[in-house]
Amino acid sequence: MEPRSRTLWLRTEPLHAVIYFDDQCRALGRSLGLKGFWMGYFAIRTAPMGAVGQGAATAALAVFAPGMVGRALPSAWRTVTPEQAVEARARAAARVLRRVAPGIEERAAALADPLTAMVEDAPALARPLFAANRPLCDRADPVERLWQLVTALREFRGDAHAATLADHDLDAPEALALTAGTGRVPHESMRADRGWSEAEWAGAVDRLRSRGLLDAEENATDRGRAERDRIEHATDRLAARLLRPLATPRADALLAALKEPAWHVLQANLLPFPNPLGLPDETDRGPGPTDEGTSAAG
Repeated sequence: MEPRSRTLWLRTEPLHAVIYFDDQCRALGRSLGLKGFWMGYFAIRTAPMGAVGQGAATAALAVFAPGMVGRALPSAWRTVTPEQAVEARARAAARVLRRVAPGIEERAAALADPLTAMVEDAPALARPLFAANRPLCDRADPVERLWQLVTALREFRGDAHAATLADHDLDAPEALALTAGTGRVPHESMRADRGWSEAEWAGAVDRLRSRGLLDAEENATDRGRAERDRIEHATDRLAARLLRPLATPRADALLAALKEPAWHVLQANLLPFPNPLGLPDETDRGPGPTDEGTSAAG
């Protein structure tokens, strides 16, 4: 049985991820006057941190090459302010959720209290993206608020994951190459999509081979898969802090209420599989009859 913290990720990450995969959201950066998807991505993702520069953004995002980040930041802030990016992304994400997830308005209202309780109770220490997103959750529009709340939760987990990678002595390209070697993410695109050169990637692969984590074909060895499992388990353990303010029945009700909207997002075919987020394809599971009418506030 998967831990509740992993179930929380599986059912909130699809809601957050519409901002990266919906066609209109992917064009959001250009609509703000930015050059290309990636400049928009970095501006929209880091906007809660303010007009951040290359160094801080690279450290917080954890897996992108500094040069790739530097081509977008801080120059993006000459075109758009962080406040404009924050507003634009919330509105765009809410439009998508309303389009693909029937009943999301009512569901958002039911989810607001338990999600807010988790966000407000979670510690911000050493969690830069979470700390930046938390003050943005008090939005008047219920679906915008839902999206911002799940975004704060996913950035909490992301901050924890970045700390876990560092604790396991993996640098950014090593972490990507190991994950790709397990088949969790698309092997052929991870290097280029995160801005690493062929030489940098080859160096990371060589280092992982020397540790017995990858084989000659860049596939994870048994030892490599075990190491990646340990990283996931550690991330789940750290992310479990989010559920602390909810009693077990209320946490279970929340997870049940999140299942249907997450399934609708996946069913809309916005996300490719495999995808760079590592999300599995759960569209065949369906929302489940036991989830109908479940109140997250129960």
